[in-house]
Amino acid sequence: MNDNSVKEGKTYGIIAYLTLIGVLIAFFTNQDKRNTFISFHIRQGLGLWLLFMCMGYIVGYFNNWNITLSWWIFFSVLLVYGIAGAVSGKMNKIPILGNLFQNVFKSIGQ
Repeated sequence: MNDNSVKEGKTYGIIAYLTLIGVLIAFFTNQDKRNTFISFHIRQGLGLWLLFMCMGYIVGYFNNWNITLSWWIFFSVLLVYGIAGAVSGKMNKIPILGNLFQNVFKSIGQ
């Protein structure tokens, strides 16, 4: 990976974290000219949003504000960390779950 691919991919790297639709936009725009920087952040963003939906469904059953607030804080910190990595042009994996996301979604962007 070189500086040129990072410069070209920063915008879509950031978009990949915004919503699940952002992940799809970044994925489909990365189909023609594969960029490893964008692919990395697509895998991280997809993992985060799928985790958000699955765990949000589970956390919703508890009907406890403390559990819900804890989940939102945890997710928000991971999301901001991912966006900060994309803005700075680094391929930092999300703490705790980044390796899992890279392994599970390794076929994306190959």
